[in-house]
This record gives sequence, structure tokens and C-alpha cells, in this order.
Amino acid sequence: MLGLKLPTDPRWVNIVEKNIDEILTDHAYCEQKAAATAISLIVSFPEYTELVQEMIALVREEMGHFKMVHDRIIARGQILGRDRKDEYVVQLLKFFPKGGSRTTQLVHRLLYAGLIEARSCERFRLLSEELEDKELADFYHKLMISEAGHYTMFLKFARQYGDRNEVSQKWEDLLVYEANIMKDFSKSGSIHG
Repeated sequence: MLGLKLPTDPRWVNIVEKNIDEILTDHAYCEQKAAATAISLIVSFPEYTELVQEMIALVREEMGHFKMVHDRIIARGQILGRDRKDEYVVQLLKFFPKGGSRTTQLVHRLLYAGLIEARSCERFRLLSEELEDKELADFYHKLMISEAGHYTMFLKFARQYGDRNEVSQKWEDLLVYEANIMKDFSKSGSIHG
């Protein structure tokens, strides 16, 4: 369903299990950044009323997820660590050229957001199926379902606001590009790394 061209190596879960506290901190910041992306879309494109309404709901949901992850960190006797650059996102953002019309910029941002959500969904599925900690596995199963909804929402808006055929081609090209950068990932205890 996600259309990802290169699935995550299942051995990534072994890395995660050795670094649960690290992955939870990274995950918390991913949720926070997802909320920030939604806020940024509201600020940048306020004239798209339907998008604004959905982004308001998304901000609430992502901050709720942030709280859920943060609560797990505290329950484990830890504190939220410091944020670090998400190299996956840094590499992904190099795909589309800067500039273009407002509509082009919006479509590109929606496609990036959709792909990040799709990869997160795929990673959460893997965690839900492979983690030995069944409570944590169940937690990631619930988040996986939510992330799938986010991915499809961003794609829907990209197709709604851009030329459908052009958006479909850009999405396909972005998926191929993402598969190439994923060859260098799945080696660290982070959601996308």
C-alpha cells in the first residue's frame, strides 16, 4: 500500500532494541517536527482552507503523539534527550529544486511530508511486528495506523492542488530517489536512520 521501493531491512529492529531510549527520543522529535510541518503549511498557505483545517487537526494529533512518546520516556526513568539532525530528511529534501510557483512549492512540500509519513508508517509496522517488548510493539501498531492516514492525506492534497498526472509522476520519481538514499540507512537507532 505504501508504494515504498526499498523496504527497511528487518535487522534494523535489532539495532533499535539495543537503543530503545535513543529511538524513543528520536521518535519524540519526529512527532514534534511533524506538528511543526503542519504549522508551517498553515502559515505558508493560509488560503487553502481545507488544508488548513486538516493541518490544525494534525498538529493536535502529532503533539498528542509527542506526549505519548514523552510519557514513555519518563516511565522508563529517562529524560528527553537532545534533538539531532535527521539525515534521512536532509537527503530527501535535496530532490526537488528550490523555487517555482506557490502551487509547485506546496505540492513538493506535501509530497515530502507524505513520503516521510509513509516511511514512518513502514518503520512502525516493523516495530509492531518484531519488537520483543509487546507493550511497545502494541504502541507502535497503533501509531502505524495513524501514520498511514497521514500519508494518504498528504498525497490526496498534492493531487488535489497540483496537476494529477504531474503529481503522480513526481511521486513515483521521489519514491525511486528515496529508495536510493535508503540504501545508506537502517543502520542506526533512529526512526528514519
